[in-house]
Amino acid sequence: MAVSSDILTEEPPRVRPRPARKPRVPPNLFGIAFGLAGLGEAWNAARATLGVPPAVPDAIFLAAAVAWLVMFAGYAAQGPRQVLADLRHPVLAPFVSLAVIIPMILASALATVAPAAGRALVIVFLALTIAAGGWLTGQWITGELDQDSAHPGYFLPTVAGGLIGASAAAQVHLHAVAEASFGLGIVCWLLLGSTILNRLFFRPALPTALVPTLAIELAPPMVAGAAYFALTGETVNAVARALGGYAVLMALVQVRLVPVYVRLRFTPGFWAFTFSYAAAATYALLWIGREKPPGAALFSALVVALITAFIAAIGARTVLAAARGQLLPASGQAAPTRPAS
Repeated sequence: MAVSSDILTEEPPRVRPRPARKPRVPPNLFGIAFGLAGLGEAWNAARATLGVPPAVPDAIFLAAAVAWLVMFAGYAAQGPRQVLADLRHPVLAPFVSLAVIIPMILASALATVAPAAGRALVIVFLALTIAAGGWLTGQWITGELDQDSAHPGYFLPTVAGGLIGASAAAQVHLHAVAEASFGLGIVCWLLLGSTILNRLFFRPALPTALVPTLAIELAPPMVAGAAYFALTGETVNAVARALGGYAVLMALVQVRLVPVYVRLRFTPGFWAFTFSYAAAATYALLWIGREKPPGAALFSALVVALITAFIAAIGARTVLAAARGQLLPASGQAAPTRPAS
C-alpha cells in the first residue's frame, strides 16, 4: 500500500477543490538555507586560487541568513506542539536539527568581520546542536523505530552537526572544542553509517520523496575532510588521504545514482542535494588550493561555476514552485514512514 509523501513537498495531486488548509512548513525546507550556506563555503574556499573578493561569499552567506530567518519564523509560528511532533517523527525529526546547524556556518563566517560576536554565536549554536543530537539519539533509542523509516538524513543531527561544529569551532580558535566536536561527528558517522547502508542495501527502496536524501551519503567524508583541514591547518597526512579516498568512492556512488535521480519529478526536497554537493565542491577546492596542481585556477573556476549553476537551477525551480502554490504542503498531510509496497 502506498504511503503519502506530500509533507516532504511532493506536488499535490489534482483533485476537486476543497476548503483551503493552512500551509505547512516542514523542517526539510531548512535545506534551502543549508544549501545556500554550503555554496557560500564553496566560494570562500575558492578565494585561495581565484582571488575572489570576500564580498562574494559574504553576499551568499547573507542570502542564507535571510532564508534561515524566513524558514525559522515560518516553522516556529506553527507552535511548540508541531515542533515536538516533528522531533518525534521517524522521518522528519533529523531535519529539525538544521535549524541550529545552519547558524553555526553563518556564525563562523560572521567571525571574519566580527570575531567576538561570531565566536559567541558559534558556542551557542554548537551547544544547541549537541543538545538536539543528544535528544534525537535518545528519542531513536526509545521510539521503537521501524528500520524502513531510516534514511541518510539521519546523519544530520550528530554527524553533520559534529563535523560542521568542528570546522566552525576551529575557525574561531576554539581548538579543544573543535577536536571534541570532530570526535563526536566521526564516531556517530561510523555508527550510523553502517546502519543506514544496511537499510539501503537490504531493505525496500526509499519512498520517492526521500530519494534525494541519498545525496546526503556524499556529505560525511567531504565535511569530515574539510573539518580535518580546519583542525590541522590543511596538513596532508595519512588521515587526510584516507578521508579523501573515501570521498572519491562516495562521489562515484553519486555518479551511479544519476539514472535514479533523473527520473525524479522536481520537489523542494531537491535541496537535499545542495549542501552535500556544495560540501564536495568545497572539499575539492581545499585540495586544489593546498596542492596547487597545474591549471589550479581553471579547475577551481570550473568547480565553483558548476556548483553555483546547479544550486541556482534548483533555486529557480523552487521560485517557480512557490509561484504556482506548490512549495508548501497543506497542514495535516502525512510524511512517508516506509516505502510503497
